[in-house]
Amino acid sequence: MPTILGQNQYGKAENRVVKITRDGDTHHIKDLNVSVALSGEMDDVHYSGSNAHVLPTDTTKNTVFAFAKEYGIESAEQFGIHLARHFVTSQEPIKTARIRIEEYAWERIATSDANSRFIGSDEVKHSFVRKNQEIRTAQITFDGEKWQVISGLKDLTVMNSTNSEFWGYVKDKYTTLKEAYDRILATDVSARWRYNWTSDEQRMPNWEKSYEQARKHMLHAFAETYSLSLQQTLYQMGSRIINNRSEIDEIRFSLPNNHHFLVDLEPFGLKNDNEVYFAADRPYGLIEGTVLRDGVEPQIPVDMTNL
Repeated sequence: MPTILGQNQYGKAENRVVKITRDGDTHHIKDLNVSVALSGEMDDVHYSGSNAHVLPTDTTKNTVFAFAKEYGIESAEQFGIHLARHFVTSQEPIKTARIRIEEYAWERIATSDANSRFIGSDEVKHSFVRKNQEIRTAQITFDGEKWQVISGLKDLTVMNSTNSEFWGYVKDKYTTLKEAYDRILATDVSARWRYNWTSDEQRMPNWEKSYEQARKHMLHAFAETYSLSLQQTLYQMGSRIINNRSEIDEIRFSLPNNHHFLVDLEPFGLKNDNEVYFAADRPYGLIEGTVLRDGVEPQIPVDMTNL
């Protein structure tokens, strides 16, 4: 049977670019991992090997670094928008550009007190430490007319040491889990949220503020929800963001249930009153779901947050 070419794309993946902005003696860091994927009129290169429509992946790499200098990096989203617009508008065969970005956060190291023997220690504003393990994400797609911006984060580890229960579930002959009326609830949040900004004619969101606020509402909902299931917590986290951020229409979560099991200390004559736990790394329950603004159709791929 004859064959035909299906969906295809190409680009340079995982370009690590670090941009230092020097504001006098005060420095600022943006640390990104940028992946470029381009698609369009690429049949010939697959069928005959003709590279007439191919912008080299090495060129896409160079563009990432050049744009870091030319435009700076105000935010992951804004940087991705600059790149996507450039590739689609500068190369006729390229019809769609997708830019995926991971951002690694740094925070300034607090310097030592005034008694330090190091001269000028109270004026150091150029030393940083990697912040937590959380990674900010962004995916920007442009087809020459419409934009799609999906931001998010992964590896955000959170825990409630109480105010969580799990009981009343289905039981069969294979069920051994005991009902819990006071348990630890812990997870590594992977979340992606989609903005309703799709056109240059719309007012663009403040990407940095929106990310900070979405993260804040997510954490507040996690902390303030008395949880009877991780699914309930997921829904509350998503609802809190959508209800407070008008620029976001959809959010999808992947939440592994990081199980903490009470250790049986009775063989040692000790009572374990919800104090000592064994933290199991696997297997784990995996709870996933999407929360939408009413009337909005889902667009975030269901496997985008999968572990």
